[in-house]
Amino acid sequence: MPHSFNTDQALSILFGEFSNQEKAVFLGNNEPSLVAAPRKLCGYTPEAKKAALQKLENVLLEPPRAASGKSPNYLKRTRFLPDLMGDSLEHYPRRVFIDVGPPEKEGGSGTEWFSKNYPTRDKKFEMYNIETVTEEWSTGKEQIEMSDWVRKNVKEEEYVVMKAEAEVVEEMMKSSSIGLVDELFLECKPNRGSRSSGINSNRRAYWECLALYGKLRDKGVAVHQWWG
Repeated sequence: MPHSFNTDQALSILFGEFSNQEKAVFLGNNEPSLVAAPRKLCGYTPEAKKAALQKLENVLLEPPRAASGKSPNYLKRTRFLPDLMGDSLEHYPRRVFIDVGPPEKEGGSGTEWFSKNYPTRDKKFEMYNIETVTEEWSTGKEQIEMSDWVRKNVKEEEYVVMKAEAEVVEEMMKSSSIGLVDELFLECKPNRGSRSSGINSNRRAYWECLALYGKLRDKGVAVHQWWG
């Protein structure tokens, strides 16, 4: 039986950078902000999730030479949270996947990858596309931080999967809204020893990517390295 998705809920948000802080243009209705709470998977204790996180695939100590997010090896080594928890995903009032990234992505979008490879258990996931853009594209537009958008659009009792760049994730960690995410595919672009400038200014030393990965694990997020 093929995967099923609620494509009517698809949404695009413009995302820009201002004063070293990520901002977004929210295309939708403003609603009261929700306070982020620690994640609680339906029917599972915190101890059960903690044990499952210990079974996640090992982090790569060196970045691969080429993007491998769509390769068979990546899929083989990735241990998805529903599989680790034995979770049918049927008891959640809502299931959401949020793809945050540049408008033109090499190798296709995260939503496309998700629909083909994630163990959805044939349950509907609402799909959201959030596009990162340069500052000039968002001049004069209504702005909202990613943390605020997440708080307004997802709740603690819902199942939330996200793919996002390191800068977005760091902003969400500062506000604690990362606590609303159950499973995360972290895109952290390594510098590979060259000087960062211009379009590559968001690249960083690989040890910084590993440090961020470790912080997310410590916060109880089922995090994977994304190379797609």
